[in-house]
Amino acid sequence: MRERGRTRRLLGLGARAGGAVLRTRLGGEANWQALGEALFEGLSELKGPAMKLAQIMSQWDDLLPPALAEELARLQRQAQPMPWARIRATLAAEYGDLETRFAEIEARPFASASMGQVHRAWTPSGEALVLKVQYPGLAEVLEGDLSQVKRMMRLGRWLKVPQARLDALFEELAGSLRGELDYRAEAAALARYRARYAGWPGLAFPEPVEAHCTPRVLAMRYLPGTPLRELENEDKPRRQAVAAQLADWLTEELFVHGELHADPHAGNFAVDEAERLVIYDLGAVIRVSEARLQQLLALLEATLAGDPLAMETAVLAMGGRQGQGAPLALYHESAEAVAPLFAPGEQDFSDVRVHRRLRALSPKVWAAMDRLQPPADTLLLARTLNGHYWNLVRLGAKLDMHARSRPLLAWRRGEVGSDQLSRAPAAPV
Repeated sequence: MRERGRTRRLLGLGARAGGAVLRTRLGGEANWQALGEALFEGLSELKGPAMKLAQIMSQWDDLLPPALAEELARLQRQAQPMPWARIRATLAAEYGDLETRFAEIEARPFASASMGQVHRAWTPSGEALVLKVQYPGLAEVLEGDLSQVKRMMRLGRWLKVPQARLDALFEELAGSLRGELDYRAEAAALARYRARYAGWPGLAFPEPVEAHCTPRVLAMRYLPGTPLRELENEDKPRRQAVAAQLADWLTEELFVHGELHADPHAGNFAVDEAERLVIYDLGAVIRVSEARLQQLLALLEATLAGDPLAMETAVLAMGGRQGQGAPLALYHESAEAVAPLFAPGEQDFSDVRVHRRLRALSPKVWAAMDRLQPPADTLLLARTLNGHYWNLVRLGAKLDMHARSRPLLAWRRGEVGSDQLSRAPAAPV
């Protein structure tokens, strides 16, 4: 991955995006479809941090123009692969004699992402593996790319996003990307999760093969599955089972183990032949403290009660308010938008009325960002939960969030212990 020319191309894409934003700010119309196509082509080839940022943005379905969001979403499933010769050079640098170690490696990848791509391989004994190979030279260009991404993110000021929020978002992105370069850390996370969920018949994680793992190559046993996005046209019972499994797992992760899978785009999830939810990518896992969970639940409880003053108290406790004047009217509208999902009984996550409320609310939230500046350590958490929410929307989930939230709120009040929050299936007798 050569640094030469990258800066010029990134600046060109940034200028084009800035022109579209400025045009809309001045009352004109932007061709979001054309901008999205240009970003897809440019970032798909450049890869790295800028492409990762675009993938993150594509999860904000409720904020971006639909045409732009759809083009950016293509980066999650149709990114251009890097030429095999360059990937093979990385494999040779990590392993030495490839012919001795592998009987075959497919030159054509079956997955390409922002930081690496995945190739199938077979050992001399016939064992099927997948090799997640980091793009060559990525570590060397990372800091330069991050500098350019930071410059492009200044465009957010045209959308009235405070500089403090932009800086915090950049630091979150930078820290996440630096962490994703360590494939040995991801191998350790996979091993940890496999041990943790060994008793869950509805969950599956790829098994890392330590003998073939290196800092730039993650080797795993092949675990096929139907991608989450392809389930949108499946029969409802199957989608509901997957949605319930996803919701159960997220509850367990947060409130029992204090961790969260922080890369929720749909390409990281699938369903295998045994109807298990498969989680592929554990390159980004974040810790969430019990104190922060308590604060989030206090905000949820105040929101469900429709109490703007209590919501203000909860936001202040989180360190998420700046400036003068509590936006009580915004709190009230937020409560009205969220409450239907938590009404008693099963609620339909694909209900377009909820989406309309959220979409109508988003500009008001952005406009109030001079007062609503969430603390840096909640930005990744909020983005992650938003991404998982949209996965449930895509599945057409119907969940009783009222019933699911009751034990969590009881835990916040000290009425139950964390051992009573587990969604783990009962052990077989």
